[in-house]
Amino acid sequence: MRYPAFLTALALTALAPPALLAHVELAASTPAAGAQSKAPKTITLTFSQPVAPASASASIVMTAMPGMANHGEMTIRNFTASWSADGKTMTLTLKKPLPAGSYDVRWQAAAADGHAMTGSVSFDVS
Repeated sequence: MRYPAFLTALALTALAPPALLAHVELAASTPAAGAQSKAPKTITLTFSQPVAPASASASIVMTAMPGMANHGEMTIRNFTASWSADGKTMTLTLKKPLPAGSYDVRWQAAAADGHAMTGSVSFDVS
């Protein structure tokens, strides 16, 4: 008896280990989402599972500056990214601390399943 291809794929998916089916998620960050921070010089993103560094990227975007109405988004470029030995934590090390303002850290990453996930963390610097 022959089964349609979609039934075979469905059966194989049901038998796959859960770790292969789980998408990577952001588990924690420093500064934390919604936090008020004092001029950070490092930002960390910790993921729910190891990430393939070649699949990952992050950007730091200033979204508002105190005293400037209608401040447009400004990408911060003065940082380097590095990874923890377990592949779960990306550290963004800035050359200079972030000035006062509101920020988004926007990320993209994929784990063993290869599915790229995206997200962002917003915080304020005083």
